[in-house]
Amino acid sequence: MKLYADQPARFFLQLALDVVLVSWVIAWIWVGTVVNDGVETLAEPGVRISASATDLSDSLSDAGGVLDDVPVVGDGVATPFDKASEASAAMAEAGDSEARAAEKAAFWLGFTVALLPILYVGPRYVVGRVRWIREASAGQRLIDGPADLEVFALRAITHQPLSRLARVSDDPVGALRRGDDLVVAALARLELDAVGLTAPASPGVAGS
Repeated sequence: MKLYADQPARFFLQLALDVVLVSWVIAWIWVGTVVNDGVETLAEPGVRISASATDLSDSLSDAGGVLDDVPVVGDGVATPFDKASEASAAMAEAGDSEARAAEKAAFWLGFTVALLPILYVGPRYVVGRVRWIREASAGQRLIDGPADLEVFALRAITHQPLSRLARVSDDPVGALRRGDDLVVAALARLELDAVGLTAPASPGVAGS
């Protein structure tokens, strides 16, 4: 698999852009984490209310249990404590619900803040990068295999701007049909340069 171009300038540009993309993703994940942590602070009052109400409910319940053991007057005296304990338990549940809601909001807000910029940039860059890797890898296999430079020369005729073809030859198609090694090598170099590959060492390329 061909991950980077052969030409130094293009190689360092691709490498730099890959690093920028990774840094971009890491930076927005960090921002999302900061947002999540910041919004999660809204859950702290609910947590404190829940903890305090739970403690109060337990204390009232214990007090009611003690009064229940008092002969004759126990049942009547314990009832207000039991009701107060139930009210405190309900308050604790409300605090828990508030805390859970705040934590859920914190997660989704942080997730969205991180995800949107990553999705905006990442797929656009990755699609182009993968397309280049596929083209360059296929081209490298042709260079390393039995195929000659005419494949790249023919591709150059169909892909390269006419102004570039005219600088190589006044009749690039005719030169390709005649098998003009110098023109074929020059045309192939145009296409290889565009893809980011280096032409194999051969008399035709060296002499062009």
